[in-house]
Amino acid sequence: MLPKKPMSFLFSRNVFLSISKRVGANAGPGPRHGQRNFGISRCLTAKPPLTRRVREKVEIPGLEQVTYADRLHFVPGLAKPVFPRWERDYKDPRFFKSPPAHELPLFKEKPCYVFNQRTSVLEGVRQALWLTKSKKISGLPPHLLSLAQMPENQLPDQDRRVQDAIKHARFWDTTEPRTSKEKYSHTLLLNLLHLCAAQRSSHPAIGRRILAEKYSLAATWRRGEDLFQVRGQNGLLQCAMDPLPGVCGKDEVVGTSDHILETFYPVSPTIDLQQVNVYQEDVNCTGFIGDYAYPHAHTLYLLEIEESGFKLLPEQFRAKMVMFSFGNALARAHKLFGTQPRSLLEHPITVQAVGTNGRIFQFLVFQLNTTDLSGDDGIKNQVWLDEDAELYDFAKVRPLIKKKQVKVRNPSMSQLSAPSDSLWRTWSDVSECVTLITAFHPIHLEIFPCNRN
Repeated sequence: MLPKKPMSFLFSRNVFLSISKRVGANAGPGPRHGQRNFGISRCLTAKPPLTRRVREKVEIPGLEQVTYADRLHFVPGLAKPVFPRWERDYKDPRFFKSPPAHELPLFKEKPCYVFNQRTSVLEGVRQALWLTKSKKISGLPPHLLSLAQMPENQLPDQDRRVQDAIKHARFWDTTEPRTSKEKYSHTLLLNLLHLCAAQRSSHPAIGRRILAEKYSLAATWRRGEDLFQVRGQNGLLQCAMDPLPGVCGKDEVVGTSDHILETFYPVSPTIDLQQVNVYQEDVNCTGFIGDYAYPHAHTLYLLEIEESGFKLLPEQFRAKMVMFSFGNALARAHKLFGTQPRSLLEHPITVQAVGTNGRIFQFLVFQLNTTDLSGDDGIKNQVWLDEDAELYDFAKVRPLIKKKQVKVRNPSMSQLSAPSDSLWRTWSDVSECVTLITAFHPIHLEIFPCNRN
């Protein structure tokens, strides 16, 4: 009986390498992994590269290291020289290195909390209401709803034209099997704005408005002892020559002083806001020059899409609508009435906002009543918010199904003798009609409208 040998002797490294080369040669084209086999010791597997240990530099006062700087080449046993950083005598933006933050002229010890286009606040709309000192009212103002229901404000054959706008955005404006969400939501918004512009003959005020894109906004205010700013680019803005009228009267505005702002203790109101120490105080900019022909912000259009791997949840998206509507109104108020806080504006500033993801729409109306935002008492601003208004349930591409009547003979088998002893198949004269369902290339588009009460 043969003695038992350990597995390491029976399957040595050389044996495995030779077997793996043969298998790889006979396996045809493809990558060879000769050193990756099941049941092999770790000596055949790939090893990670060794990490070099960084030697600590010991500096002894009074002693200088002997380096090979004078010899201009490496010398074993001598220390590596440390040369000063070479400074160019010209400016090259490719190699610009910013100085430390505390050395910049705009550095301040007290931080500023910034809300930008990518800020996702934890508490959503509640946090935005506290930051803007606003009172939320569910639903849109009644006079806006009555304007939408008036026959003179509706397009002829409106339902069909809206469905065509949806079909164009979802199905017709692409060569791909499925349109991306970023593309069809933007296309649908432009299509609906185009339908609204078709009423210019009956509503001449539409000609006194213009759309502006990629403008930069900046507004500054104080809330308690903290400094806040709204900055950045924010969607598509419809500017007008004339400001929007106030939503409610002075009595209702004064009545907001009894409203108590909702808090979310122990969560800090500044959570998830960008904290910066390099900033400019009292910066207020509407994004346009002083003699701009359309100075008043009318409606802000925002898209709830994913860009560069970043996406806001619906609650945080509505908070973004509140903050940037407030920022546009506050920047305009500072330009008209100055940066000094005012407890009550003689002419409230109104800004509208519309947000969509291509199917669900969010509508918001913001009225700025006061610029005195330091305390929780006094007159509040007002926010009307209509959430999750569905334009349609879903839109999908379905293949067009047609029916064809095809006659197929019923087969029967019979065995015939032949010199080659083969079997032959014959068909009987009996036939029957069989219905076949065949899918063709034409596409049937279906849009299911949403029935809202």
